[in-house]
This record gives sequence, structure tokens and C-alpha cells, in this order.
Amino acid sequence: MFDFGFSELVVIGVVLLIVVGPERLPKVARTAGHLLGRLQRYVSDVKSDIQREMQLEELKKLQEQVKQQAQELESSVRTGVAGVENQLGGTVDELRSTLPDAASLKASTDSAAAPAAVSEKQLDLGLDAKPQASTADKTQA
Repeated sequence: MFDFGFSELVVIGVVLLIVVGPERLPKVARTAGHLLGRLQRYVSDVKSDIQREMQLEELKKLQEQVKQQAQELESSVRTGVAGVENQLGGTVDELRSTLPDAASLKASTDSAAAPAAVSEKQLDLGLDAKPQASTADKTQA
């Protein structure tokens, strides 16, 4: 801050000794020391407050940048998803147009599968086969 050399401080001390006197000089020096200490603490508090404000501003700027990047990412993802959905919808429409009618295909599949299912049930229950003689009938014969 100020450029004081040792010789300049000695001159200030001698002038203070002559003006204040040797009896009050220690009290004045103590008071001056306390005032300088308070001044230094005040200056350091102001510096730290300014630093905190600067850091707060930097953090706010960083937060805004992150929000902006997140919004850009979200919009690009939404655009990509919409493109994929459009392509998928086009592919589904194309497949539907190339395949035979699904309802007629299902009806023909159901009619072919129904008799097979009935015949399997009949075979499992033994309804399809000729009636067999029971063991009591066999013993009578």
C-alpha cells in the first residue's frame, strides 16, 4: 500500500515522542495498534465479502449454463425420440400394408386350431375311442 522505509518510521516515532511525550506514548501506541488491527480486520472482511459475492456470481453463471445445457439436451432427446417414433410408425404402416389382412388371418388360424383342440381333448378323455369293456364285463364273459 504505502512505501514506508525504516528511516521514515524512526522519524515519525521521534516526532510522536516529542509531540505526545514519553508518559502518554505507550498508551497512544497501544491505541494506534488497536485501530490498525481493526482497520486490517475490516479490510479483510470486506475482501472476503467481495470474494464471496464474486464466487456467488460465478456459481449463478455456472448454474445458468448447466440449466441451458440440460434444456438443450432435453430438446435434442425429444427430437430424437420423435424421429424414432415417426420412423417406427412408418415401418408399422408399411408392414400392415404388405401383410395380408390380420382379421382374416386370425379367423383362418382359429378355425384350423379349434378342431385340433377338440380332438386332443377327446383323445385325452377317451371319448374318441371305442368304448372299452370294463373289468367287470370281462370277468362275466
